[in-house]
Amino acid sequence: MKTKNIINNLKSILLCSAILISTITNAQYSSKNKRMITDSRTAINAFIKTDADMKKLFDNSYAYVVFPNVGKGGLGVGGAFGNGIVFQKKATIGTAKLSQVSIGLQAGGQGYREVIFFENKTNFDNFKENHLKFSAQISAVIAASGAAANASYAEGILIFAQPKGGLMYEISIGGQTFNYEEFK
Repeated sequence: MKTKNIINNLKSILLCSAILISTITNAQYSSKNKRMITDSRTAINAFIKTDADMKKLFDNSYAYVVFPNVGKGGLGVGGAFGNGIVFQKKATIGTAKLSQVSIGLQAGGQGYREVIFFENKTNFDNFKENHLKFSAQISAVIAASGAAANASYAEGILIFAQPKGGLMYEISIGGQTFNYEEFK
């Protein structure tokens, strides 16, 4: 009888501990996403401030993903990584991770913002299913005044990058890959 009570008490303690750990983990995850959403909205404003024509892209694209802080570095072999927020019709619907590996003549490091616009559902679905990989055929437009007015979608995708700081010399070959996760 006493052993049974001890076992039941241990089960209760383990259950409460699991609930507490789950709650703490979700709260941290939630605050990280909130910070990324805030950073992404700041990046959107920075893109529009640099080029007012980009507002039309944010308003009219099927969906877009904003990577407010991408870090890139290399010396011969390079890489980049960033986390972002996925928007559909201005509503936040998920997160994305960007990773890139490159090889070639390169040295240095830099930080930048990146936004990827999707022209239609098909291209966006490819992204959400993690089938989208960018190579040399699709390149980013450097965000500058007037750049959006002349930019056009390539294969249903349009990418803008905006340098934030650092210095990197690069003649390399590489591609970006993405991992999408829908908000629960």
